[in-house]
Order: sequence, then C-alpha cells, then structure tokens
Amino acid sequence: MANNSDAASTIGILVVDDHPLMREGVASMIGSEPDMKILASASNGREAITAFETHQPDVTLMDLQMPELDGLSAIREIVARHPEARILVLTTFSGDVQTLHALKAGACGYLLKSMIRKDLLNAVRDAHRGRRRLPPEVAAQIGQHALDDQLSEREAEVLSRVASGLANKQIATQLGVSEQTVKSHMKSILAKLKANDRTHAVMIALDRGIIDSWPLR
Repeated sequence: MANNSDAASTIGILVVDDHPLMREGVASMIGSEPDMKILASASNGREAITAFETHQPDVTLMDLQMPELDGLSAIREIVARHPEARILVLTTFSGDVQTLHALKAGACGYLLKSMIRKDLLNAVRDAHRGRRRLPPEVAAQIGQHALDDQLSEREAEVLSRVASGLANKQIATQLGVSEQTVKSHMKSILAKLKANDRTHAVMIALDRGIIDSWPLR
C-alpha cells in the first residue's frame, strides 16, 4: 500500500503510540532493517487515521489506550475505509476480551510491548504477508475463557463505575435505574466472572480487558 518510491522493496510502517519513547524505540529498531521504513508516527487515534490516509502504510503498529481517540476506534475507522489495511496491535495488556475486540475490529495481530525487542520485526513481516500473529499466552487466555458467560454491555458499564469507586446508589443515579437493579447486575457479574467480591471482579475485568483502567468520561 505504501506510496513511497521504494515501496516494492521495503515495508512502509506507521507507528501509533502516545508515548514518545515508545515511538522512538520502535523507530530505532526498524531503522536498522533494510526491508522496513518508518513513513510516519502518530500519538493518538485521530492522528493515526489522518496519517494512514496520507501515507498509506503497508503495516500500522497501533497502541490501544491513547487520548482523544483510542486505538480500537481508530482500527475500526481505518479498516472501514481500507479493508486491506494490516494493523498490528502493540499493547501492555494481554486480556482475552480486549484481544478479541481488536481482532474483530480488523487487527491482523497482537503483540505485547514486553515482547517487542524479541518479536517485533518478525511480527511486522508476518503482518505484511497477511499472517495473523498472537502471543502464546494471549491465545491461551482466549482458549481458557472461550466457553465463559460474557458480561453484557450494561454489566460492563456497571463494573466500570465500580472500578471508579462508585457505590451502588451512585451508579443507579448515573444510569437512571434502581439501586436494586444495580445489585442484580452485580450478582450476575460476580457469578459470570467467578469473583469473590466487587474488588475481585474489578481485578479480573481489568486483567481480561473487559474494562480499562482509564477514568470514565
């Protein structure tokens, strides 16, 4: 897809991450590879969409948690416009739910930032060839929870507010439901996640990527 003059021999790459040091580290690794070239970088999802349209990269490296527009939303918008886009997620989170959301949005692979030094270059080449790539521990977690009951959208919404420190009464007020309804949702959440209490449920949900650690907006 890259429109640079040597696109036939090099993989044009867009790097998207809100941390400058991460972008610089990735650029440093790729800069030493004769078959790869950084076309552009972006610090949030909105910049990523614009940069993709401008540079048409062969492979996009996309963080998920970013300001203004998150990576998942950016992936959806880019793939909606360019179904052939090859987007490799770079993240610190190995949660099965977050991984599945990214793959369903159109990502072709998922790479943990802790594995970048060892696996990034081969992951980029795999993505360019159209191969899907998942770390073994991520694939194992997906398999482990494949048959679990999933939280509904409302249950995830309730749990996000629990994670923000809100009591049932406050959650009920925000959602416009009764406190008893919130208690009913919490009972279902605890059962589905096999959690001992509210705190345990939040920890499980954060680990699996059912909710994220950002404050509600």
